[in-house]
Amino acid sequence: MSDIVIFSHLIIPESEIKFSASRSSKPGGQNVNKVSTRITLYFDINNAYSLDDYQRDKILSKLHTRINKDGILRVSSQKYRTQKANKIASIERFIELIQNALKETPRRKPTTIPKSQKKKRLEDKKHRSITKKLRSKEISLDE
Repeated sequence: MSDIVIFSHLIIPESEIKFSASRSSKPGGQNVNKVSTRITLYFDINNAYSLDDYQRDKILSKLHTRINKDGILRVSSQKYRTQKANKIASIERFIELIQNALKETPRRKPTTIPKSQKKKRLEDKKHRSITKKLRSKEISLDE
């Protein structure tokens, strides 16, 4: 395994990532009860020297549901029947999570409703009101 490249300016060294294998509840045929194919990736955010304070805070706030009280992010994969494939899948998912957490969300540009739309809405309301009034008068005339 080599270092994990999140962005060109953010590379996480392999020494900061830990892996563990356990038995998977997914497909495995005869091996399902014998071979540990589920791979779990552990990344200690609080002690990661590859992250600066801004990145650390942003990851902790955006991924707070996936991080335990010790500040460890856990990503597991049991999609495939081999450890190698699950390891690759967990790394890809980890990269995706970190990229999404560090992505800047664009600020919303406040917009105003055009005058023509306001005018059209009011005219439609008047038209509906007149239609309903005419209906009520028709009913009262028939009685």
